[in-house]
Amino acid sequence: MTDLDPDERRRAALVESLPSASDDTPLMAELQRDARRRIELRGRRFPKPDATRVITVANQKGGVGKTTTTVNLAAALAQSGLNVLVIDNDPQGNASTAIGVDHRAGTPSIYEVLVEGQPMAEAVQVCPDIETLWCVPATIDLSGAEIELVSMVARETRLRVALDAYFEHRAAEGMEPLDYVFVDCPPSLGLLTVNAFVVGREVLIPIQCEYYALEGLSQLLKTIELIQAHLNRELHVSTILLTMYDARTNLAQQVAEEVRTHFPDKTLRTTVPRSVRISEAPSYGQTVMTYDPGSSGALAYLEAAREVAERGATNTQVNDETNVNAQEER
Repeated sequence: MTDLDPDERRRAALVESLPSASDDTPLMAELQRDARRRIELRGRRFPKPDATRVITVANQKGGVGKTTTTVNLAAALAQSGLNVLVIDNDPQGNASTAIGVDHRAGTPSIYEVLVEGQPMAEAVQVCPDIETLWCVPATIDLSGAEIELVSMVARETRLRVALDAYFEHRAAEGMEPLDYVFVDCPPSLGLLTVNAFVVGREVLIPIQCEYYALEGLSQLLKTIELIQAHLNRELHVSTILLTMYDARTNLAQQVAEEVRTHFPDKTLRTTVPRSVRISEAPSYGQTVMTYDPGSSGALAYLEAAREVAERGATNTQVNDETNVNAQEER
């Protein structure tokens, strides 16, 4: 513990002071786990990536927690000192609702960016609860975009071009660069999702810990392979997050084990539990991170966000070391 800074020593001492709990007291064990998470995570700053990480959150199966994962990971990272943008690319506009930005008909939105070529800077809104979290909202107009995009030139790359132009705009205005961009997708494999795959460098797949969890996943992976081959060589599945996890059921444990067996390096250690607080938060125009930051759901997403941030830093370090070694060999 001598190598730790004073703040880390304080956190470690608090964790060690917690009473022990056995398997015979599951409620006490859960309370202890949440207390440990609060001590370890609240107020902690996460590492900044060397370059903006653009992460597309996708799963063609509906109801697995795509939007919930998008907004809560984004909010957790923003609360931890990072600059984060959410692009709501789903006509339902649920991500816009959760972040608390206006997305009534007529509001500048991702529809105007994709279909009419409007600069993304004119559609970006700041989250009222977190000053380093921004959102490009989705309005009801986006529901017709699939049809309108079909006849357009470069229809698959319109979102990527718009985001690159927004990066340039921020630099020209003297704004800090974004650390993360999250793109929320509809539960389908149409042109909106294709645009999201082309703009992204990474794919995060939320998987529900229930029966049929892996249904449709093989088709999603095939689609990603096609995008890699023809439109975006950088795209790769970097992260899988288990959602709606109920440790009391054998089924949830079996699904988690199966996913970890198939994707050992991509699956986060953290699982997101079923949580009333997570479900309630959007009805108040908030993420669970601001609605009830001490709840088990908020702590799980904060822990998942730390994993995402630390994995990104580790991958950057590994890539840098690989590049140095390659140069030395030459």
